This record gives sequence, C-alpha cells and structure tokens, in this order.
Amino acid sequence: MTFNLNLEHRYFVSIKEGQKDIEMRLYNEKRRQISIHDHILFSDNSTKETIEVEVIGIHVYKDFFELYKHFEKTRLGYYTDEEPNPKDMNVFYKKEDINKYGVVGFEIRLLK
Repeated sequence: MTFNLNLEHRYFVSIKEGQKDIEMRLYNEKRRQISIHDHILFSDNSTKETIEVEVIGIHVYKDFFELYKHFEKTRLGYYTDEEPNPKDMNVFYKKEDINKYGVVGFEIRLLK
C-alpha cells in the first residue's frame, strides 16, 4: 500500500540525499495503518517534488523524548552542527495529541 505524506523542504532534501532515514510522526489512526513494506510518497511542501520510500521498520514510543534517545541526530533530519531537541516537534504536534496517541519513527529506505 502507498501512503501520501507532506514534508518540509529541509527534511525532504535530507531523505533524498540519503541522510535522514527515520520519519517521525504522531502515531494517530492514519499512521497506524502504515506497515512494514508499505511505501510512502513524500511531497516537498515548497517544490511539490515527490520521492518514494519503503517502510523497513516501525518504532513506537510514548513521546519524542523517548524516540530521540534511540537514533543518531542525522537520521532524524538534524544537521551535524545542530543540537537535537525533542521539543522541536511541538511546532508540528500538540502535547495533548502526543500524550493521547504516542509517536512513531518510520525507518525508511529511499526507492530509486
């Protein structure tokens, strides 16, 4: 099955260049439908360009603090000179929703 998700430009580029391979999302009803071997078609919010990935792992956590403990920052989309901070995800998701649904890190492989 193929799912369509949008991405901010910097994260889109990071996946496209092979650096980011963990896509972090709220683990709501929509994301719970995604399984290993499913495909995700990411659309760049800025350019509308698309790339396709395969889900090769699903990592579920109670919050982004737990998720961040398990992966290198570049795998999450941070640059090497940036300090990762789970609170950065508050721009995208409300704390109440994180507490309600938990979060997921989709481990992905870029398809050529």
